[in-house]
Order: sequence, then C-alpha cells, then structure tokens
Amino acid sequence: MRLVAGKWLLPVLAALCVAGNVCGQTYPSRPVRIIVPAAAGGALDALSRIYGQKMAELWGQPVIVENRAGASGNIAADIVAKAAPDGHTYLFISQSFGVNLHLKSDLPYHPVRDFAPVMLVGTTDGVLLVPPALAVSSVQDLIARAKAQPGKLSYSSTGSGTSGHMNMALFINLTGINIVHVPYKDVALAQTDLMAGRVQAYIAPLPAFLQFIRAGKMRPLGVTNTRRNPLLPDVPTLQEAGVPGYEAVTWYGLYAPAKTPHERILLTHGVLARALQNPDVKERFAALSVDIVASTPGHLGNYLKEEVEKWGRVVKAMKLQNE
Repeated sequence: MRLVAGKWLLPVLAALCVAGNVCGQTYPSRPVRIIVPAAAGGALDALSRIYGQKMAELWGQPVIVENRAGASGNIAADIVAKAAPDGHTYLFISQSFGVNLHLKSDLPYHPVRDFAPVMLVGTTDGVLLVPPALAVSSVQDLIARAKAQPGKLSYSSTGSGTSGHMNMALFINLTGINIVHVPYKDVALAQTDLMAGRVQAYIAPLPAFLQFIRAGKMRPLGVTNTRRNPLLPDVPTLQEAGVPGYEAVTWYGLYAPAKTPHERILLTHGVLARALQNPDVKERFAALSVDIVASTPGHLGNYLKEEVEKWGRVVKAMKLQNE
C-alpha cells in the first residue's frame, strides 16, 4: 500500500470532540500512558515524546511515555494487549509489529485481534549503509563482493524482526546473496561496529544514522523507498541501484488494547491529529526525516494486515522462523 503523507481527513466526531469534555465526557480522566518498545533516545522514543507533549497540552492531562525495550517489541506489546481497554494505555510501535507473528511461535498476543488501531503516525526511509573503509561504492559493488565471498560478510540489526533485520532479509532474498546476520541489543553498539568495520552492512532507519552519514562515518548506498529521500538526494533508491521490486519503509503506529471504546479511539485520533498539525511538531518530525501520514484508524488496520502478509512471505522464503 503506497502511503501519501497528509492525505487523510479527520473523522467528524474526532474533529468536533477534540478533548472529550466538548461532548460532555470526562476522557481522559487520569494520565495517559504510551508504552514504547525501545530505550530512551531512539526514534520511537523521540517521536512519542514530541507528539505526547502536545497531546498533554490539548487534553489537559499528563501523557507519560514508558520505555519497555526488549524482545523486538513483544514485551511492550504484551503489556498493552493485557491493559484495561479504557483508552488510558496505548502502544507506539513500528515495523516489527507486522513481523513477530511469523518469527515467534509462542507470541503471547495477536497483532490484529488483540489491538485497536488508532493512527499510522508516519514513516521513514531506511538506508543501506557500509563502513567507509569497505572497498564498496555502490549497491552492485556490495552484491558482487557478497557473491564472490558467500557467508564472509555480515550485517547488523537491533534484533530479530526489527526493521534492520527484515529490510536486509528482503534485500538478500531479492539479490540471492549470502550475508550473515549479527543482531545487537543496542543501536549504539550496532552503529559503533558498523563504523569500525566489524560488520559490513546495515539497512538502518535514516533518523538514527543521519548524523553519522553527514559526518562521513558511514557510506550510504541506497534508500529503501521507491523515491529518493530529500535529505540524501544523491543517493539512489535500491530499485534504481538495480534491485527490482525492493520497497520498504519503517512505519510508526499508535494502538490501543482491543475492545477500547470506539469513541475514545476517535477522540485520541483527533487529539493526535491536532498535535501532528502543530508547526513545531512538524518541524521536529522533519528534522528526524519522518514523513507524517496521520491516517484514519481503518487505514492503519488495513496497512498492518498487508504488512503481516508481506513479511510473512519474506520470513518463509528466507526460513527465518524462530530465529
């Protein structure tokens, strides 16, 4: 499903009942929690705090961001799946949400059945990176080297099922190369080892790595979207670089527990949409290279189903189950 930023209109109820009290309700009646499956300082954490602060101002209630990193987002997702469905607990999650169902046979939740979608907040491009010391200057150079030395090169990610893992798995599947996966528990360690050349590739979300690219500490070979990124206008897309059919973005979505009253979903959607329209929020998202989408709840529901199907095919083709 191709995403177009800013094309979605607010539901009428959400537009009219922005803070709940307008419609004679008292929602939210206490602080709202946003559970984030990442450590402080990452893109998920930064984005949630940017819009969370503005939502708190609009609601007149604190919005508390709780970091519950680990298990590729499964710890945080399980907390929200089991939380009271009263509109006071939300999950802000990314691409792994559509992947873990295929990787973990004992997943304690179902991403579609156990959650109510609120909004596809935004997307960001991934970028294929190599260390400056590696004698590779293009995507085709990397493919040629990997084919000449099967199993000798490695790529990093921040864990099984994360965007770095799956975006590279898609790349490997489409090119037929053999590169070894080296998962890290911390993005900072993955960044350090890539710069040092201890791993030779990483398809990373652009926001967390842009400063290193600009400093010349990492070499970008291609972006994962189907159009070039304005922050890296000279870097081709992976399709342009000779990988037909490659398309992937890291997406960020807000979910509530299943059975959360629909009117509260709409109210939260309305407040979040207003927060994303704030000029300061827009500027800060742009600085992180995140395109605001601000979709309807229904669109996010359909988008997740498509993601589940897409990455299921990749997991099966690459035999990644229970990696």
